[in-house]
Amino acid sequence: MFALICTDKAGALDIRKANRDAHLAYIAETGVVFQAGPFLNDAGDMSGSLVILNVDDRAAAEAWAENDPYAKAGLFDKVRIEAWKKVVG
Repeated sequence: MFALICTDKAGALDIRKANRDAHLAYIAETGVVFQAGPFLNDAGDMSGSLVILNVDDRAAAEAWAENDPYAKAGLFDKVRIEAWKKVVG
């Protein structure tokens, strides 16, 4: 599995909200998301994403990340992709 650790651009909450339905539909359509959810800032607003992908390799994780509607809308300032191993939960 791979973890996508994404940080939104400053002031981009409206971009996130405008593309949220498409992002959630993409998650449902692709069927490879093990877990996902937004990071929250001190005000409680969404400010990034953690997405755990159940895919075979980094190339598949990169392709998924590039095709995410959030990424296509230019929401993210940074995206990190890390190999991840489930141990608990």
